[in-house]
This record gives sequence, structure tokens and C-alpha cells, in this order.
Amino acid sequence: MTNAVTDAPETAKPGTRTGPAGAVTGERSLLIVEDDKSFLQRLARAMEARGFVVTTAESVADGLLQVEKAAPAFAVVDMRLGDGNGLDVISAMKRRRPEARAIILTGYGNIATAVNAVKLGAVDYLAKPVDADDVVAALLAFDNKKIEPPENPMSADRVRWEHIQRIYELCGRNVSETARRLNMHRRTLQRILAKRAPK
Repeated sequence: MTNAVTDAPETAKPGTRTGPAGAVTGERSLLIVEDDKSFLQRLARAMEARGFVVTTAESVADGLLQVEKAAPAFAVVDMRLGDGNGLDVISAMKRRRPEARAIILTGYGNIATAVNAVKLGAVDYLAKPVDADDVVAALLAFDNKKIEPPENPMSADRVRWEHIQRIYELCGRNVSETARRLNMHRRTLQRILAKRAPK
């Protein structure tokens, strides 16, 4: 599965960029906690290109360890990790650094998830796959300024396709198991997997 992460940097000097509300940001330490290694690496590169000093972790345990070492100013944390819930990392970070700003990434987005994430200190939550510019906008949206919708968002068909691909990969590319978990007929799933990704 491919996750959309744009690597092109913004045209501004590192450490002096302004957020959407126009406020100049200070420290740009960022912790990314994500168990999809290839996506983690792409997002880390994209965020470094935008002036962040990035630390990565691939589990809740590693994320908590990084927070204990040095609580970052920002965090991007996947909701569902192999060893637990990413909200635990955000909760620990907010205890050590209350002013820190964090967002949750999830492929299982729903209202309850969003409400719970905000209660535990997240400033926003974004459904995967996600674009690095959307991550930056969410992290730097000071004063609760509403984030502008993307100019060219993925179509509903593409979001559905990406979700199916994610579950397929998580199931070890086992069609029968993927169909069972998605509550989908096996032949229907096979037809979808055989097609090109929709635009």
C-alpha cells in the first residue's frame, strides 16, 4: 500500500516558519510514532524537509521511552500500534510537557476516536493516508484557527481503496482473511485488488 506523503519542502528558512495563524514557531522537535516502517521513513523525511528535528519510534513502548528521554514540542502518533494505543504516548507527553502539540493518525477514523484523542491532549486527528502538508497545518494551527481543506483531496473511492490495501497488507496479503475482516465477499475483494488504484 502506498501512503501519500509529499516530500517537497516549503520555501522558508528552517526554524523561522510561520504557522497558519501567522505565529512564528520556536522549537521544532517532533516525535513520530508509527509501525509502518516505510511510511514512517517517508513522513520523517518530509517533516525534516519542513524544518522539524525528527525522532522516530515504531511502538508505544519506544515512543514512551523517547518521551521520557526528552518530551518533544510536537508529536505525530499512529492510533493503533502493535503493542497498544498511541494515545498513551500523547498522554505521557502532555504530562511531561503540557504545551506540546500532538496529532493522532488513524486508518480507523470515527467520532469517538476523535473525541477521545482530543480529551487526552491531541489537537487534531487525521485519517491515513496523510499528506505531510496536512500534518504541518494541523501541528501549527495555533489559536484553534480552522485548518483549510486541501485543494485536491483524495476521492472517496481512493480512500476506500487505500483502506482495503492497508488491511490486505496487515493480513499478510491473504485474500480470504482480508475479505473476512472487511466483511466482504472474496470475489469482490479479488476484483478490487486486481484493478489499478482509483484517482
